[in-house]
Amino acid sequence: MSDDQLFIGLMSGTSLDDIDAAVLRFPGDRPLIRHQISYPLPRELKSQLLGLCNGELSQEIEQFGLADRAMGQVLAEAVHALLDSSGIKPEQVRAIGSHGQTVRHRPPSNQRQSAQAFSLQLGDPNTIAELTGITTVADFRRRDIAAGGQGAPLVPAFHAAAFGLSGHNRVIANIGGMANISILKANGDVTGFDTGPGNVLMDSWVKQWQGTDFDRNGEWAHSGQVNRELLEHFLSDPYYRQQGPKSTGREQYSLQTIENALSDFGAIAPEDVQATLLDLTAKTLCDAILEQSLEHPEIFLCGGGAANKTLRARISQLLPGYSVETTDQLGVPADWVEAAAFAWLAKAALEGMSGNVPAVTGAKGGRILGGIYPG
Repeated sequence: MSDDQLFIGLMSGTSLDDIDAAVLRFPGDRPLIRHQISYPLPRELKSQLLGLCNGELSQEIEQFGLADRAMGQVLAEAVHALLDSSGIKPEQVRAIGSHGQTVRHRPPSNQRQSAQAFSLQLGDPNTIAELTGITTVADFRRRDIAAGGQGAPLVPAFHAAAFGLSGHNRVIANIGGMANISILKANGDVTGFDTGPGNVLMDSWVKQWQGTDFDRNGEWAHSGQVNRELLEHFLSDPYYRQQGPKSTGREQYSLQTIENALSDFGAIAPEDVQATLLDLTAKTLCDAILEQSLEHPEIFLCGGGAANKTLRARISQLLPGYSVETTDQLGVPADWVEAAAFAWLAKAALEGMSGNVPAVTGAKGGRILGGIYPG
């Protein structure tokens, strides 16, 4: 496949903020972004998706089907907006890689056998292909789960291709709704896992108390004080002591998680809760990195959390002596790494390449990920 071919990546993450849409080419597997946009999720659809995530809607199957089509239509709109603003024609694009919106993630665990595991993403790829005329690759997680894996995280294969460097120990830390790390070892080995919540708890809490979708630069968290007892309560979650492969989602970390924890405490100022949630994200991420015992690792942050100045500062404090940068230093802006990853996964599917890393997900072996829906 020619290095000049263009691919589009669409990403709508756990945080349920805007859709990230980017068009790229991949000379030598290295991502070069031609153009990118953020496309808004309609508020009504976002509310419907949150209701499905939280299991709050009646007639859930009906709502699931409606949201699947609606999300597919919005993703197609994002593609058209991306192409219109870039001047690129649909026929110039080889394929779209669409992650879709996760509404339920139930990976294998001590409580759930592999045969009972599943992961569901909405955003009908038939609709995307029909409305754009571009071949669409989607439903990336379920083949890995069928092979006994977690279905997540799926970005380490891309991180290795895009950011790996022989002789260098690198950690790519993605802080989206959830946080995950890809450990790219100097000898070429790749491992990784979800470390726990990224932005999801902070976003849920600031939405509850401030009415905003996120805490810009962590300013509200910075105004508070970490409550050590509450932090230890959160850290007692058995998830943090589990060894990989492991993955998580809103099923485990949501506003209800915070409210359940606070029921065991007296009154705590909301800004102190926010400060504690930020420290929880930073500490669980940094603890996971330190447990790798890597020699002279280079840490690169990406995802929405990389833009949170307070969170970045706390991560640097918890990793003294470590180099902590963003993937901007590696040529891919931190905000666009995940969209780039799903464009790359679409390319991998069309080339018949494995898109998972069995050491990360626990799958029985490498698998071609994603169903292909011709344009």
